[in-house]
Amino acid sequence: MPDTPAAARTAGFRDIEVDFRNRAGRFAWGLVHALLYRPSPRVAHGWRCLLLRLFGASIGKGVHPYPRSIVWAPWNLVMADGSSIDDHVVVYNVAPIVFGRNAGVSQYSYLCTASRDFDRPGRPVIGAPINIGDDAWVAVRCYIGPGVSIGARAVVGAASVVTHDVAANAVVAGSPPRVLRMRD
Repeated sequence: MPDTPAAARTAGFRDIEVDFRNRAGRFAWGLVHALLYRPSPRVAHGWRCLLLRLFGASIGKGVHPYPRSIVWAPWNLVMADGSSIDDHVVVYNVAPIVFGRNAGVSQYSYLCTASRDFDRPGRPVIGAPINIGDDAWVAVRCYIGPGVSIGARAVVGAASVVTHDVAANAVVAGSPPRVLRMRD
């Protein structure tokens, strides 16, 4: 990557402005998360969905956000029917993150929509959305980077570092991930 021009490395990214409204929203959400979301019983998915909706998330039916998951900005979260965020998953959604139907992310994974443009003065925050397709599964301890799309029915194996798109029906693993097989 050292020979990759800066413009190519940041294609598809946009500058992220963190204004007062954003900071105030994150402060309020931090309080709600600490006092109401995190201490809720493990089976109280509906309660956590309600809290996420109150802060602007688009939440479908039968969604399972677990209590020890961390969502940075609910207003940048879309979870279709049956999707799940397991315990200890960090959803750093400076830019939007979209979960398709029945998509799941397993424990200790990190979904990161932001980075820094280190080639520009001040290293501004830049971001790009993450999309996780219908029936896709991200296994335990994975990192999914900004601008990545995980295709429908794809599987990302444990501890993978994903910085490029994963095709629909692909089973991938590793750092960088390689295709192990295609699902039927």
